[in-house]
Amino acid sequence: MKKFAIYVDSGANIPNDIRIARDIRVIPFHYMIDGEEHPCFTEDMPFEETAKKFYDAMRAGAEAKTSLLSADVFEEALTPALEEGRDVLLFTISSGISGTFAQAQEAAKRLTERYPGRKVFALDSANASLGEGLIAIKVADLRDLGESAEACAEWVRENTYKMNSYFTVDDLKYLRRSGRISRTVAIAGTLLNIKPLLRADESTNAKIVACGKARGRKKALEEIADIFFKRAVRPDSNTVAITHGDCPEDAEFLANLLRAKGVSDIIVEIHDICTGAHVGPGMVGLFFWGKDRRIAFPIGDSQPSASPVAHKV
Repeated sequence: MKKFAIYVDSGANIPNDIRIARDIRVIPFHYMIDGEEHPCFTEDMPFEETAKKFYDAMRAGAEAKTSLLSADVFEEALTPALEEGRDVLLFTISSGISGTFAQAQEAAKRLTERYPGRKVFALDSANASLGEGLIAIKVADLRDLGESAEACAEWVRENTYKMNSYFTVDDLKYLRRSGRISRTVAIAGTLLNIKPLLRADESTNAKIVACGKARGRKKALEEIADIFFKRAVRPDSNTVAITHGDCPEDAEFLANLLRAKGVSDIIVEIHDICTGAHVGPGMVGLFFWGKDRRIAFPIGDSQPSASPVAHKV
């Protein structure tokens, strides 16, 4: 039996084969499409099938909404591991884009009181999608090397902001619909074929902020690849992840830009539904271990805008 259990919310976007092999347990968000509720993840259904149906519904004009996970849901999900006598590490989507982390903290407090001999660590990933997922995968590596839950939790607190994430969207209407940009900006950007570049910022409750723009889809993906080579640490030996809002050709275009310069370990996965509801079909994101986001960016790197485009799940 593993020394401790690792849990993530379904926003972590970890591919099924990796999740199963690394014994990482998933607690699913739920989403609403035109008033009907669905789980963002189910054990017995390939995630790609679930996500494609979701993005197809959005393309057809359906209104999509998501909700946070409650402390009660977390408490119920984590109890079996504690009953087995295992400590728990629980990762959530960034506290800057969801109230879920606060709910996870409350659940950890309750469970620690119920199981005084066990340790429960609720950890803010300061990220989303595979930005959260890659951190959990790294902790599974550390667990397999024999590290304790407490040591892994400390490692996460020290290294979370070294997880970098950048993404772009294909259609500005989804950011407009969720109130992240104005109607005027969305229309102007669409007419001019402007694609925004966004990233997870360095704040304590990390948010998504605009950090640039590009004229055209291909140029936006090239800009993201350029940022990667400025900020990545040991890019030829670390695992890199790319997610896409049901646009696999664009994800492969970005992956090939990285492969052309020696990057070999690349995960490509359809993007998580929880944040996908806000960025829409056509988004492409890149997640990688790199320079600490809390350290000032070097000259020439993309600079954040003053206006965050965070959403609350």
